[in-house]
Formats: sequence, C-alpha cells, structure tokens
Amino acid sequence: MKLECIERITSEPVGAVVIWLHGLGADGTDFLSAVEYLDPGSDKGVKFVFPHAPVRPVTLSGGQMMRAWYDVRSLDMDGAGDVEQLNAARRQIEDLIQDQTDAGIAPEQIVLAGFSQGGALALYTALRYQQKLAGIIGLSTYLPMPRKLADEIHAENRKTPIFLAHGARDPVIPIVAGEYGRDTLVYCGCPVSWNRYPIEHSVNIDELNDIKSWLKLNLDF
Repeated sequence: MKLECIERITSEPVGAVVIWLHGLGADGTDFLSAVEYLDPGSDKGVKFVFPHAPVRPVTLSGGQMMRAWYDVRSLDMDGAGDVEQLNAARRQIEDLIQDQTDAGIAPEQIVLAGFSQGGALALYTALRYQQKLAGIIGLSTYLPMPRKLADEIHAENRKTPIFLAHGARDPVIPIVAGEYGRDTLVYCGCPVSWNRYPIEHSVNIDELNDIKSWLKLNLDF
C-alpha cells in the first residue's frame, strides 16, 4: 500500500530530502511546523516528506484504532512490535526512498528521521537499507530488535551519522530505553550523536536548532 504524504520544500532547487515519520497516534501533520526551524539556509533547498501511517488496532492501547507504523504488544524492546508489520512498514519507507531517488535525489542526500515509534522505524529501516543514506534521526525513541542489529545491519549504513535525542523526563519512552539503543549502536560501530534535553515526550526549540546544525554538517550542500 502506497503511503499518503505531505511535502514541504524550503526552497528551489531541492538538494536533499528528509523523510520524517510521526509517532504513534499522530499523523504526518505533527511536525509540519518544524520545517521553518530546520531550513539550512543554503543555496539548495530541502524537501521534507511527512507520510501518514496506516490506521490499525494497537494491542498496548487495548486494541484502539489509531495511526501506527506497526502494532505494539508490550514494552519489551525485543518483542514489543509485530515483526511482520514492522518489516511491512520498512518496505513502505524503502518505497518512499525509492520515490525520491527516482525524482533525482541520490540516497546519499536523503535523511530518514522520526519521533517515538516513527524514530524506531527510521532506525530499523535505515540501518538495514542497502544504499548509503545521508543520516538518521531518532527522537524520543528506542531501537527495535536490538539483539538482531549486529547480524542485520547493512555495511552501507554502518557508518551513517545518527542523531539521537531524548527528554530526560520522558514518561512514555524512558530515557534508559534511548540510552540502551545508543549503546547498542555504538557497540555495532555506528557514529552516534547523543543529545539529552530537560523535557518530557516532546521536542523543544534547542533540539530543533541542534538538528538544524547536524543537517548542515551531514548534507552535502
């Protein structure tokens, strides 16, 4: 199933793409307002792609129907998500990457980003992707299937820069979950920028400014 997306372009011509995945229960409009803060201000623009996750029942929420990239069954990072749905979502995001490469943007100029469950999917997809990407952003998130990463990570993206950020007071995904994911990535040889903020399960202006600086550093403008 093709995902519906909202697109925003900072300026023409477009030189890079950020595919941004929303969190559980939200939709692609959730981070539209962040675009104005993330414009790198170069002579090339950035296209931000905000897909909508499918609506499905979520076990951890009592079977409630909501937008979710995959079902969440427990708080156990190794068995929290429906693996079949997780891999189906991965293929959908890979299709979005392909759409951008077909439009003329090289994979090396594409960043995969996400918040909460979207961040988990961004990490899961990008680290297994078979072409080099520009970077990975995971905000207030966790690393799905961490014990399998060492065997499944693709050589093309083992050294892809990763920006991780977490709120120190996050009651939804505790910061220890983010730290565990960070440590697993470092163990696998991934270059991780770890960022901690005095917030809950959210994003603040300092975080957006740090992402903007990181994008400038890792996009080839």
